[in-house]
Amino acid sequence: MNPKVSIIMGSTSDLKIMSEAAKFFDELEIPFEINALSAHRTPELVMEFAKNAHKRGIEVIIAGAGGAAHLPGVIAAMTPLPVIGVPIKSSNSMDGWDSVLSILQMPAGIPVATVALDNARNAAILAAQIMANGDKKLQETIIAFKTDLAKKIEKANRELAEVKFKFKTN
Repeated sequence: MNPKVSIIMGSTSDLKIMSEAAKFFDELEIPFEINALSAHRTPELVMEFAKNAHKRGIEVIIAGAGGAAHLPGVIAAMTPLPVIGVPIKSSNSMDGWDSVLSILQMPAGIPVATVALDNARNAAILAAQIMANGDKKLQETIIAFKTDLAKKIEKANRELAEVKFKFKTN
C-alpha cells in the first residue's frame, strides 16, 4: 500500500496535534505517511522530500509547524502538490499567532491552504476533499461523512427541544 498523503511536522512535539489528521485518514482508510522534517534543522531533507513527493504518488501534503512555522511554505516552494498548513501553538509561541501568520501570509505564487490553529483534523478533511475530485469512491465517502455531520446537528436540535427554560419559545 502506497501513501497518498504525507503528514509532515516540524518535530515530534507536534505529534499530539498532527495525529488528529492520521486518525481521520484511518477512519476513511486513506493510506498516508507521517514524518518529522525541520525547515531549520534538516533543510536538505525537506528539499529532497518536497521535490520528490509527487514522484512517489503523494497527492497532498499536510505540514504542521509552530513558532516561526516555515515548514509548510518551504515545502510549497519546492513541490507541485497542494500543501495544507497546520499552524501549531508551540511552547515558545505568542498565542499561536506567529504560526498562523507565518503559514497564512505566503507570497504570490506559493500558496499554502491554511486551517485553524491546532486543527489537523480539518487539514485531513480538506486533503480528502481535494483527492476526492478524481476518486468517485472517496467522493461518496466524503458525502457520507458530511451527511453524518448534519445528522449530528439535527440530533442535537432534537435534544435541545427537550431542554426547558421559563422563557424558551422553541
